Amino acid sequence: MNNSHSPRSIVRLLAALVAGAIAPNLLANEGPTEARGPVATPDLPVEQAVLTEAPFVPPPITRQHKARVVVRLEVREVIKRLADGVEYTFWTFGGNVPGSFIRVRQGDVVEFHLDNHPSSKMPHNIDLHAVTGPGGGASSSFTAPGHSSQFTFTALNPGLYVYHCAVAPVPMHVANGMYGLILVEPKDGLPKVDREFYVMQGEFYTAGRYGEEGLQSFDPEKAIDERAPYVVFNGQVGSLVGDRALQAKVGETVRIYFGVGGPNLTSSFHVIGEIFDRVYVEGGTKLVQENVQTTLVPAGGSVAVDFKVEVPGTFILVDHSLSRAFNKGALGMLKVTGDEDRVIYSGKEIDEVYLGEQSDAGSAASKREAELVAAKKEAIAQNPQIAGITKEIQIERGKKTYLSSCFACHQADGTGLPNIFPPLAGSDYLKNKEQAIRAVIKGLSGPVTVNGKNYNNLMPPQDLTDAQAADVLTYVMNSWGNDLGSVTEAEVKAVRTQK
Repeated sequence: MNNSHSPRSIVRLLAALVAGAIAPNLLANEGPTEARGPVATPDLPVEQAVLTEAPFVPPPITRQHKARVVVRLEVREVIKRLADGVEYTFWTFGGNVPGSFIRVRQGDVVEFHLDNHPSSKMPHNIDLHAVTGPGGGASSSFTAPGHSSQFTFTALNPGLYVYHCAVAPVPMHVANGMYGLILVEPKDGLPKVDREFYVMQGEFYTAGRYGEEGLQSFDPEKAIDERAPYVVFNGQVGSLVGDRALQAKVGETVRIYFGVGGPNLTSSFHVIGEIFDRVYVEGGTKLVQENVQTTLVPAGGSVAVDFKVEVPGTFILVDHSLSRAFNKGALGMLKVTGDEDRVIYSGKEIDEVYLGEQSDAGSAASKREAELVAAKKEAIAQNPQIAGITKEIQIERGKKTYLSSCFACHQADGTGLPNIFPPLAGSDYLKNKEQAIRAVIKGLSGPVTVNGKNYNNLMPPQDLTDAQAADVLTYVMNSWGNDLGSVTEAEVKAVRTQK
């Protein structure tokens, strides 16, 4: 046994294992689980469900009659991007997080097929909150790798509902990305809007810290303690920024179907610079609130929000528990194009400082980093090129860290704030590499002299990994006229161990 685990953590892990052993038996007793053949259903026209990947939504249902809707959803366990340089083994409904958006009409009879791809390592099932029946379908859809399950339900209640995996340990399956939304439209439909989008929030409990590179694994202790390094929209940091931002035009009405997969955290959903004209509270159809700024969405819950975009610009989607937005990834963009109305709003777009690494500058750095990583792979056999490319990658990564952690005080051009924060541009302080590293990772207080001028302020230690500290220092040492070489992880680690 690993002696690094405390007695408390060992007890917790054992409890989780016990829960995993007991819960399948509980699920099995919730309803019929043996295959009993297709159910006899009314003679209805048959439709194949249109399923879409987030942020897209299937078209509204225009028919005025019930139908037998066939839904086929495949479970896949896939390695995908969680953040720049960070990968994760996601368990998915349809190959993506969140799972495919499902749209049916109240009264439809839904023939549901759940296929578990042969490459999967785990059995899975599905609990649809739209289902009236034991386990929401979970007890009828337990599916081993390489197998397929089928069950039928009638969509009795209109509303916007979460679905998720319910195989024990349930929190682990959900935390790995197994959630999505199903919309049961009212018989008379929903009010027409110009654009509809699909966004879900969820948290990821990685063994590594936020931004720590490589293939990350699930950390059960962090999940139990609800200490998520990542809280994101649509399965990854930056899923809705830059080229992937939502798009609309001035004068259009927008509806966002928003859900929280969890498994643990609620969301304070807010769009900076917009007011929700209508909020379908808790995903229901009866209580529609108007003129709302921020709406609370529980784990395993949803909301639909409508608003009209009346001026151009970039509108920021956030969880208004703001550390999640600006430090863990729960941030997206809606970019609106069209004519200005300066009576409604006369100002400029949101300042880049506010958005940190997910600003347009940060997105550009991510794109350039990806290009450089690809170039490095191509040049791997040509040693003289590799060192230069590695340094360029560090610079682009460091730029994103700078935008998140250093930008506000030291400014975009590295000039600092006169008499308050010293300049980084042309700074003689940076010529002492060890001194510069120590300032970043251990902080700095008291008087210092930079370029012959005295400063006396506080710089708190930055909560960065060795790689992040090396990257941001390399960026600073090669920007705004500086040409001071690069910093390695090993150099940062050496300073960190000093007293």
